[in-house]
Amino acid sequence: MSIVTETFASDVFHETVMRQTLPSDVFAALMRTRQGLQPLDASIAQPVADAMRAWAVEKGATHYTHWFQPLNGVTAEKHDSFLTCGPDRRPLESFSGKNLICGESDASSFPSGSLRATFEARGYTIWDPTCDAFVKDGSLYIPTAFCSYAGHALDEKTPLLRAMQALRKAGGRVLAQIGSEDATVIPTVGPEQEYFLIDHQGGADRLDITLCGRTLFGAKPPKGQELSDHYYGHISQRIRAFMADLDESLWRLGVYAQTKHNEAAPAQHELAVLYAPANIAADHNQLVMEQLVAVAERHGMRCLLHPKPFANVNGSGKHNNFSLSTSTGRNLLKLRRKGMDQTLFLAFLCAVIRAVDRHADLLRVACASAANDHRLGGHEAPPPILSIYLGEELTALLGAVARGEKVADVRPAVHNTNLDALPDLTADTSDRNRTSPVAFTGDKFEFRMLGSMSSISFLNTVLCTAVAESLDELAEHMQGDAEKGCHAFITKVWNENQRVLFDGNNYTQDWVDEAKRRGLPALATTPDAIDILVTPENIAFFAGVLSEPELGARAAVMRDSYNRILRMESRTLVDMVRKDILPAAQAHVQHLCALGQAKSNAGVRISAAERQALSVADQRMQALMAAAADVEKKIDDRPREDKAAQARYCAARVLPAMDQLRAIIDELEKHVPSSLWNLPTYTDLLYE
Repeated sequence: MSIVTETFASDVFHETVMRQTLPSDVFAALMRTRQGLQPLDASIAQPVADAMRAWAVEKGATHYTHWFQPLNGVTAEKHDSFLTCGPDRRPLESFSGKNLICGESDASSFPSGSLRATFEARGYTIWDPTCDAFVKDGSLYIPTAFCSYAGHALDEKTPLLRAMQALRKAGGRVLAQIGSEDATVIPTVGPEQEYFLIDHQGGADRLDITLCGRTLFGAKPPKGQELSDHYYGHISQRIRAFMADLDESLWRLGVYAQTKHNEAAPAQHELAVLYAPANIAADHNQLVMEQLVAVAERHGMRCLLHPKPFANVNGSGKHNNFSLSTSTGRNLLKLRRKGMDQTLFLAFLCAVIRAVDRHADLLRVACASAANDHRLGGHEAPPPILSIYLGEELTALLGAVARGEKVADVRPAVHNTNLDALPDLTADTSDRNRTSPVAFTGDKFEFRMLGSMSSISFLNTVLCTAVAESLDELAEHMQGDAEKGCHAFITKVWNENQRVLFDGNNYTQDWVDEAKRRGLPALATTPDAIDILVTPENIAFFAGVLSEPELGARAAVMRDSYNRILRMESRTLVDMVRKDILPAAQAHVQHLCALGQAKSNAGVRISAAERQALSVADQRMQALMAAAADVEKKIDDRPREDKAAQARYCAARVLPAMDQLRAIIDELEKHVPSSLWNLPTYTDLLYE
């Protein structure tokens, strides 16, 4: 057995461990719950808790924690020890079934969008038996949902589980129409995680990286990614050691970390994870982000998960590879070329196309954040306009079937390499389109708009809810005659939702203009996107997944987050100007003055160019102070009470003022001597 398979999931209380440690009837009941066949039987909680505790203690655990995903994009955990006091005051270890199922936590300090007031503090963590518990850092981690005292969801997982349940039921209706033995449709996700690694000290020497996770200024370095020499390039020894440590850490936690490579920008890298059911993938991606940061620190580096930590090079996305599978492992989005198999594939494909077109606004909201606004639409990031790439062959096939035309069996293209030693190349069904926000890549849809630091939960909540709605409509069409109903659905989607299909270059202005003509929503900023979350249509759409108060809370949390980030970043920028940039600019002016005075004292004539340099340096210093004062005034003048108005104001007034100040700083950096510029530059940070 290899070291990978031997250590994989060794710290996870997975199905094999459950089978070995649980009574057979308890194991069978728990499996039925995990498969969605029956609600959790509370009577099995105690034997499961006993087995979990005994297994965790063997792994060195002394505590347990309910691990959940509040609305701040990260995870939360409160640790309690297994230690309890026995009747004779002697120490005992115990873990009750009650504590496994439900925990009580202070909810007032987590974002709640006013669902909870500060004096209404109680919140509950509820065991999610569909996800495996695991041991990490001396504690047993139990994945849970998180809700308020009144039962409102205060987390990312609860809506996702509700949406997956809706999709499972809707997909089951479709499969039942064709007499399939599969009764379950499972949304599966394989996230690709991009990130930057810089030296830890370089990050520590910059306040913007420490507080904001990104650089708020920085002149373009002499070399960026122009030569394409970093993408898939040789991985340095230091980064290889980090990646090996990261792989081992994730494998022990049951995360199928598979692909690793250098990305396009200098100091940028990527990790891809194999598919898992959407809720498990969401848990695993949180572990990936957590381990990226922790392992980087062990190796003397800092991991930057911000979608745009550096200007003028690629930002970091999180590609959400979404597919639909059955309980027997059949991929419903894998092209099949004959008969009813082909028809069913096209029907499920159309279900996703309809979902993306009808709910493009919500998918945009799910990718919206102050951080991701800096990335979308620039340096190989897709624009904030939803469209789908299918490729020529699949588009032609779909159109022909929708029109009722006879479809010829298209064979995959085979290319001869003209080299005797190399085999012929069989081309895939479609090419890749890196510019598309949503690209079909053979057996999945790749959603490329999500920012690298975001949770994948809400995006997949929207996707599952929207696809469930489409599958319910498909099931209605299929009643009476399944094949004819599928064809009718395919034709309807082709006629009504074709506008979202686009195979060209999404980076061009021509596409932006064309998308506008097609009526596709173009929500340029996060404040634009948030406003549509609580429209009457979207409130009705989310019924059963997110209630109106829960939706309103999410909109409020997103606005608060946006406003607070802009306030924090603007104040950090002004603080750095006053404490770091302005002293450097003043020292530069003083240096030029001293040089001129020394030449004058020596009777040497000061040239016009030298006088001009001094004048320009002084002008830049004055412009710097004025621009910093303008940023500070604009953030102080923001609306206070109306949070939506504040977010729009920050996008329209504060951000442009920050950009103007940044331009002055970046120009200063090009002229101030390195001996006076005491902050790490882009060259320092991106090239060790």
